[in-house]
Amino acid sequence: MHDHDAPHRHALDAELRTLGFSRREILRTAGIALAAGGLSAFGGAGAAMAAAPASRPAADPQLSWLVGDHHVHTQFSHDAKYRMAQQLDAAQHYGIDWLAFTEHSNFAHAERGLPTARDLIQQERDTRGMLIFQGLEWYIPAAEHASVLIAPGADDIRILRAFELAWDGKLNGWDKPQDDAQAAEYGRRATEAVAWLGAQKAAGAIGDAVVLANHPMRLGIDSPHEIRAWRDADPAVFIGMEGAPGAQGSAISQNAGPGDQRGEYVNAPRPDSWAGYPADAYRPYGGFDWATATVGGLWDALLAEDRPFWITSNSDNHLTVKDTWRIGDYPAGEPYASLPSEFDRWAVRGMRPDPIDTGVPQGGSDFWPGQFSRLHTGVTTRSYAGVLEAMRLGRMWVDHGHLLSGLDVRVGATMPGKGTGRGKGNGGGWGNAASTTVTLGGRLTAKRGQDVVVTITVTATEDVNAAGILPQLAHVDVIAGPLTGPSSDADAMRAPETRVVRQFDTTGRRGTFTLTHVFERVDRPFYLRLRGSDGNRHGAGYYGASVDPAGPQRHGDGEGDPWKDTWFYANPVFVDVR
Repeated sequence: MHDHDAPHRHALDAELRTLGFSRREILRTAGIALAAGGLSAFGGAGAAMAAAPASRPAADPQLSWLVGDHHVHTQFSHDAKYRMAQQLDAAQHYGIDWLAFTEHSNFAHAERGLPTARDLIQQERDTRGMLIFQGLEWYIPAAEHASVLIAPGADDIRILRAFELAWDGKLNGWDKPQDDAQAAEYGRRATEAVAWLGAQKAAGAIGDAVVLANHPMRLGIDSPHEIRAWRDADPAVFIGMEGAPGAQGSAISQNAGPGDQRGEYVNAPRPDSWAGYPADAYRPYGGFDWATATVGGLWDALLAEDRPFWITSNSDNHLTVKDTWRIGDYPAGEPYASLPSEFDRWAVRGMRPDPIDTGVPQGGSDFWPGQFSRLHTGVTTRSYAGVLEAMRLGRMWVDHGHLLSGLDVRVGATMPGKGTGRGKGNGGGWGNAASTTVTLGGRLTAKRGQDVVVTITVTATEDVNAAGILPQLAHVDVIAGPLTGPSSDADAMRAPETRVVRQFDTTGRRGTFTLTHVFERVDRPFYLRLRGSDGNRHGAGYYGASVDPAGPQRHGDGEGDPWKDTWFYANPVFVDVR
């Protein structure tokens, strides 16, 4: 099999049969699940509107914050080199509590690499105090990649292998549509895949699963209508996207060129890219994706439609910046000697040989898990189920360069004037005025005319990071916009009323401190989210200073040192006003 060529369909179907599945039954199950979810079309304005958000508790639970990484590769991916133990050792060193191995989909992985990796993962689970997911990096049909995370269980490996064989875009030849009709067909396959995974959860075959779009703006092939369709196919499964890609060290790697950018975001539109994206969308902003970093942009457009859709950050570790390990040597002789490519040699076992330490810095664009990028998840139990629940409910915030040590956000409603010095009422007669609060990902109900109080507790970092820098948070921004409901345009990527409504100057503040912002006498539903940075690089945002006066900036050539431009982002809180 030549590099990245899909095997014949009969080979995929034969492998599916060994797992107890038939393609016909898989497609039927997916169709039933999609119909139940109300999606009758793919991607157009006539598609069904967003499904109701997953239910959330009315008040905050007691949370513990675990640091995770949902996108990590090993020698079981054809383009990575590390042993699992190396990744886990590094992750523990940098304070990671949970990690997901998400190897690239392909036939050799599904048939050989995935089951072998499962045995090694179980050994690591037995000896480490970490939660270790076995996931998958899925080639979404007609689009980019996605992290697929499944809770460990009796049938998880069978479901993961079946998903890979039945739904992977590259394996099944659904990767580069030639025309609009083919793009629509491949797009339907993607939504069917999400619906099928949700059906497996509903049937009890797996305990839980979440899917997140990876590096969505890297190639411009994740269109807004596709993102909406994936999410709407099952909002409890397809929960969000990487707000910041991995490969954050690309501009400072051993082999960096002057134009290299964080996240390896150096592309231009190609034939299958969505034509509506501007050239700016292919570049990072403060290390974050254009869709996330643009106030009033694509992410905000989704949120303004009342679509809970979360962002994450991760390492995507394949090859660490300036480490000294090289790819190991394949055994001499056959079958390796006659194989035409590195991919074919990898495919013999579905894994590369163990790497070899040369003592000399090697090429690579990535950081170790937790070294630079961190995903903070608020869990009620330290468990696989607890992590996946926290992710689904949006109890997540992210930071780069260990910018913060801790972040706690509480949003509550109170009697007008309370909390601003304008009154002394106790909230009597105002429902949940003086008691209920919600946190990230939560949904608050306020009465018309109440004040909504946002309490932000920040714990500064007290230790130098891996670059020897003691991070200093310079500002915290409160971003907000009204909930305007579903759009008739499935490709809408603008929330024109969303803007930065408050900026707190936190320069020089250390330890733990609290910031408070009040939305006074609210009269319509809205959402809010938080962001902040070290203050080293900011200016007028993409839609101008009136929308975002101190937003992240594109880097010019030679300006992509990630340690000199670090940000944090938090997922939103929704406020209903009755």
